[in-house]
Amino acid sequence: MWLKKLPPASLLVPLFLIQLLWTTTVHATEEKKAPRISPYKLDNPPANFFYFDGSEIIILHDREAGIILRSENAGENWEKVDDIKSGTAWDVQPHPFDNTVAYVLGQKTDHWITNDRGKSWTAFTTKAPPSLFKQPLSFHATDSKKVLLHTQTCTGIFDCEEEDYYTKDGFKTSKKLRKNTRNCIFVHSTLRSEVDEKDLEIPEDRIVCVVLGWDSPYPKDYRVVYSDDYFDDGTKDGYEPYLDGDRIVKGIIKMAMVKGYLVAATKAEHTAEMALYVTKDAKTWHRAEFPKDHKLEEDAYTILESTNYSIQVDVMTTKPSNPMGVLFTSNSNGTNFTRNIEHTNRNRGGNVDFEKIQGIQGIVLVNVVDNWKDVTRSSRAIKKIKTKISFHDGRNFERITYKNQDLHLHSVTDVSNFFGRIYSSSAPGIVMGVGNTGDYLRDYEEGDLYVSDDAGKTWNLARKEAHKYEFGDQGAVLVAIYDEGPTNEIAYSLDHGEHWDTADLGAVLGHNVKVRAKVLTTTPDSTSLKFVLLATVDRKDYYVFSIDFEGLHEKKCEDDDFENWDARPKSEDDPGCIMGQKQWYRRRKAGAKCFVEKKFKDPEAKFEQCLCTEKDFECDFNFKWDEDQNKCVPADGLPVPGGQCKKAEDKYKGSSGYKLIPGNKCKGGVDMAKEVDRPCKETEKAPVSGKISKKITTFRGKYFTEHYYLERAGSSSGKDQTVIMRTDEKEIHISRDHGKTWSHVLEGKEITAIYPHQYNNDAVYFLTTGTTVHYTINRGETFDHFEAKAPPTRDKVQIMGFHEDKLDWLLWTGAVDCSPPKDGDPKDGECHSVTYYSEDRGDNWKTLARYVRKCEFIKREGRKDRSDGLEKLIYCEKFKGEKLGGPLQLLSSTNWFGESQVKFPDVIDFATMSEFIIVAAKDSDQKSLKIDTSVDGKIFADALFPENFKVPHRTAYTVLDSSTHAIFLHVTIEDRPDFEYGSIVKSNYNGTFYVLSLEGVNRNGAGFADFEKMLGLPGVALTNIVANIGHTADQSKKLKSMITHNDGAQWALLPAPQKDAKGNDYKCDAENHCSLHLHAYTERDDPRKTFSSPSAVGLMMGVGNVGEYLTRKSDGDLFLTRDGGVTWVAVKTGNYMWEYGDQGSILVIVKENVATKVVHYSRDEGETWTEFEFSESEMIVFSITTVPSDTSRNFLLWGKDAHSDGEIVTVNLDFTGLTDKQCKLMPDDLDSKDRDYSLWTPKHPQQSDDCLFGKVAQYHRKKTDRDCYNGPKILHPGNFTPCTCARQDFECDYNYQRASDGSCQLVGDHDPPDHSQACRDDPEKKSYFLPTGYRRIPLSECQGGKELEKFISKAHACPGHEKEFGKEMLEKQPHLSGFWLFIFAVVLPIGIAFAVGYWVWTNWGRQFGRIKLGGDAGSGVAEQPWITYPIMAVSALVAVVATIPMLLGSLWHSATGLFGGGRRYTTRSSFARGRGDYAVVDPDEDELLGEDDDEEA
Repeated sequence: MWLKKLPPASLLVPLFLIQLLWTTTVHATEEKKAPRISPYKLDNPPANFFYFDGSEIIILHDREAGIILRSENAGENWEKVDDIKSGTAWDVQPHPFDNTVAYVLGQKTDHWITNDRGKSWTAFTTKAPPSLFKQPLSFHATDSKKVLLHTQTCTGIFDCEEEDYYTKDGFKTSKKLRKNTRNCIFVHSTLRSEVDEKDLEIPEDRIVCVVLGWDSPYPKDYRVVYSDDYFDDGTKDGYEPYLDGDRIVKGIIKMAMVKGYLVAATKAEHTAEMALYVTKDAKTWHRAEFPKDHKLEEDAYTILESTNYSIQVDVMTTKPSNPMGVLFTSNSNGTNFTRNIEHTNRNRGGNVDFEKIQGIQGIVLVNVVDNWKDVTRSSRAIKKIKTKISFHDGRNFERITYKNQDLHLHSVTDVSNFFGRIYSSSAPGIVMGVGNTGDYLRDYEEGDLYVSDDAGKTWNLARKEAHKYEFGDQGAVLVAIYDEGPTNEIAYSLDHGEHWDTADLGAVLGHNVKVRAKVLTTTPDSTSLKFVLLATVDRKDYYVFSIDFEGLHEKKCEDDDFENWDARPKSEDDPGCIMGQKQWYRRRKAGAKCFVEKKFKDPEAKFEQCLCTEKDFECDFNFKWDEDQNKCVPADGLPVPGGQCKKAEDKYKGSSGYKLIPGNKCKGGVDMAKEVDRPCKETEKAPVSGKISKKITTFRGKYFTEHYYLERAGSSSGKDQTVIMRTDEKEIHISRDHGKTWSHVLEGKEITAIYPHQYNNDAVYFLTTGTTVHYTINRGETFDHFEAKAPPTRDKVQIMGFHEDKLDWLLWTGAVDCSPPKDGDPKDGECHSVTYYSEDRGDNWKTLARYVRKCEFIKREGRKDRSDGLEKLIYCEKFKGEKLGGPLQLLSSTNWFGESQVKFPDVIDFATMSEFIIVAAKDSDQKSLKIDTSVDGKIFADALFPENFKVPHRTAYTVLDSSTHAIFLHVTIEDRPDFEYGSIVKSNYNGTFYVLSLEGVNRNGAGFADFEKMLGLPGVALTNIVANIGHTADQSKKLKSMITHNDGAQWALLPAPQKDAKGNDYKCDAENHCSLHLHAYTERDDPRKTFSSPSAVGLMMGVGNVGEYLTRKSDGDLFLTRDGGVTWVAVKTGNYMWEYGDQGSILVIVKENVATKVVHYSRDEGETWTEFEFSESEMIVFSITTVPSDTSRNFLLWGKDAHSDGEIVTVNLDFTGLTDKQCKLMPDDLDSKDRDYSLWTPKHPQQSDDCLFGKVAQYHRKKTDRDCYNGPKILHPGNFTPCTCARQDFECDYNYQRASDGSCQLVGDHDPPDHSQACRDDPEKKSYFLPTGYRRIPLSECQGGKELEKFISKAHACPGHEKEFGKEMLEKQPHLSGFWLFIFAVVLPIGIAFAVGYWVWTNWGRQFGRIKLGGDAGSGVAEQPWITYPIMAVSALVAVVATIPMLLGSLWHSATGLFGGGRRYTTRSSFARGRGDYAVVDPDEDELLGEDDDEEA
């Protein structure tokens, strides 16, 4: 989003513009007797330049010298500001509401303020340096002494803390406002209209901020908060408003004030679509609604100069490489937008050819693309641009002409013409522009200068060739200078541009000296007779020219020299009214021989009231424009009037659907707001049926090959529940209503794999047997295609790669130079792989790297700002010397491999995890693996294990969940077939030092471990351990289930329920070695069947048994916990699959892999169950699914008819008919009896208090006896209360282990960790503490109390900071800003050149991987080898699950068959239940790093 606030002409010259302008050309002038011209030579190009409004005082900033220059006489004379030391002025900024105040900021903490227009400057200091990447100052509109300062302090390369400070006395004093801010502004940061001042009571000191999320530093979790008391000097979080009904909204990425409107843009993960929320008081918000055929996307809409009664937004509608847009205008409260004009011209920077004529209501100039169809089809099409004008606030547009020919003018997108306003100033009705007549707009250098003195209605040729131009003395003087090259004269007109004279510039510099004009400007109000020209000579010398026209007329204008001029054209059908009034000015006559000479006094507009017409009304509350935007219709069921509508056929007096636009001055005429008789049926909603509906659909084929949910992200505007599916017949079917109806798309195309976009739920790619790839970027509404450079690679790696931010950036790995198959086996044909890249969604491809195994964009989440140059960071595994079978080198590049660096000479594989890049490489002995990690992609560090943790020839690692600020790593101890197990070790904050968490953890032959994080509840995890370690080789594993409630610091057996599902006692306790055991990942046919749900916090279900060990799954029962695993109940006898809906208010279960025609459901968290028959005949159900977030009330059963051969079936189950009442959250009235929620507090079973990880967290939970549905997702806990630190907030440090008394003791005579390393990691760090044996659990947020990491240890100074030491103690440990967000796994066999590697889509909208649901998995169809292996394997995927409020990313990987028979399976993540906003990837979304035999190594 771009906010383009166009200031009055010449108010402020942007730094980038002036520096750009100085770099082009130069010239001088000749001398003429006319205006007085005075030059001043500069030492360096100015970085900034502005007038103090209401004066001729100019400030010029020379950044290279770090000085400020000041002129009191419009640039004629200049003086250096001596109050500011040379070399210290980094930036200068005028106060936008006080024309006597300006600030000069230094790069550190020394700054200056002037209160007398730069005559004197007072120094002040701040506690932190201003941000160099964001606007540092924010101002109060009515009290100039109130200012906010945004600061940024970096204590390491990747650890920067942003804070805001405030002053109420112009920085005589300042205090901290709040930490962890991203943007803060005063709600009174713009001057408000009379209507707003009257109707709104906004506290003077209200401040609104965008801040970090509760548990996350990532943009997807940014929040908006406000305070009326400066956040009580930074001690309070502030009030978080409800942007969407009674729900808070996360992902606030931009916020700004626009003419009294506070606009916040939000963006959820996995969508490019953004939502716009609007408020005038920061307390009451509404989502802006746009027509259904247009949506807002990041970096694809621009908020334009707006009015006091509407917001103007331009939305991009094409690819950014050749952009066009549509212009929309809002209603008075900024919530409903209507279309004004389509095909507006934009550039890649987001600038739009749009400008309002200053000082006149309702006149707008825009440029549109006439050949929009060509531009839509091809990014290479040359735009044919035309200029249009509206005199009616954008309701209609017309062409502008010169001598009956169409005239077209260059506008905002042309940087050569961009300074202040393009066309107009405060001079009433005088408009100028550079352009040409003809069919379309030509190049700037082919243009001439045109002028209009009736606000754009008629135009005249002013000067041949392109000129810069400016207005003075309220339009009495027009000045222009040649802008196509050097010149030695300046032109001027004193009669509205009809006649022109010239003045010689050369006389003041020397004969024949020419200058190249860069900026021509005057006072912001265009009332002065003095102008300033910034120019260069010989491309190296910089000059400021003062041009003074005083004296050209000796007479000052009198009353007879003025005329009444109507601001807008009139006609019989149009009286020229806008907002209920006509506008006119008393303006100097064009031919008057006088000057106005009213310096710094804006022309005064006069108004005359008009009769009301339809144009003066807008839709009333509870009404909206219809599809054609012709009339206002009810938005939903209207509220029932009191005492009326006793019968449906009655009528009542109610709103007409219209209201007068607030601030409109019309009177009489049409009264569209008059109440009318309305039918009472409008107040009613169709009653719900009270029943569950079902819809069965059959498909041709033997099994479903793959299917994905394209779940709507939080900022998406649509309501569809789209599912896309492929059958074994290579047919694609899509449903937009969760499987009630299906459409066959891409008919006749043999689709071999589906590739959902990893970071965008709206985009999906469909691979074929050749180079053709079909795709959709709008959820299947339309399809397009491209041709790849080569067929897909035959290696078992990902074929397509996606960028996290750039939807159009793609990687494609193809097979090149393939040899013919040997012996008829297509797998024997040898190829090498080449990776190609495209920046335009496949329209054009270029070679990235040859002889590769795989290449990937490296996700940048948490890894510095976007300005870090790592946007194009790509890693490739490439065979050394381009020889297949040779060592695999890991290379990186940030410029499409124009240059590259070798990171590792011999790797097994690499994977990305949040900010981490993890590399598995061979150890020096060539018999073991070692792991290296990096957070910046540049510097790697070894992973260090405890000294007492010795594993000879470590051959396999599985990286488990990393969502709790630490890495869990499964290290294989025993890899004997069918008896594999290992130990879980847990890292410190940066993933380099590990401590032992749990031994004997079960894993399978593929390397995946029984480890699963609970979704939505941080710190809770379940695992299965091997209980019979050390027994004979012929004995099978005996497994026990264990749980941790404090992130792996302590583990315990699962407590058994007291009674079974039939009510019988279990007679089970710890004394007889009895507990509850659950079947986990390594035994699942379908890894999507996670225990928990991301939105049903505290609930888990699983199949298992009560006893000493885990028994056969077929003998198991279904168990459930409602308190995060502290207690369990048995709910059903037998083996069931389960699914959560409506955030846990609906639980649905169905028997697994047996013939059935019923499901059971519960609406009270499993207390009671109801049977529902979904089919008259039995079917075998392979899976039950819903949207990955578990927020829908629709479910899908996937299976086949139990009594037919080869018929596959989906069954939609719709529970919305049970109730239409949405539950009342009432977050501001927690004790209300009408509230449908209670607050649930998770706790550790062995703790007396409710503190977990340094806080008491309370979660909103629907009361089980309430007949209502949850609706929009409840995004965060209802309350947080901080706790003081206690023993449970700490775990044993590196080389320490837990003793029998619970203390942490040093292992043998091993060395403790070197805590001074933190000083080397962080050069700004002042001190560190010696090891105590304890380290804080990274997830803990405790404060004070028993800080065991400091207990009995004193602080030591970091080298180089001895002087500062003692002044400031460490506030927090160096922290890499929330790195840990997901799990991944990669199987990396050493010695196998073509190790398998598939990305696991971490897209929470992708629930399923490439899965065969039903049928014999081994009944493969005869397909080409690259279809049989890599593509089908790669197409698998899907989402991630997570705990509030994090989201994961992940790496796809791996290799064999899901249901046996040689068909491949994806990684655990590919079957993870795509959980978008939660912090755990499928608890088992782990990736195996290396699995090798010593012999092979």
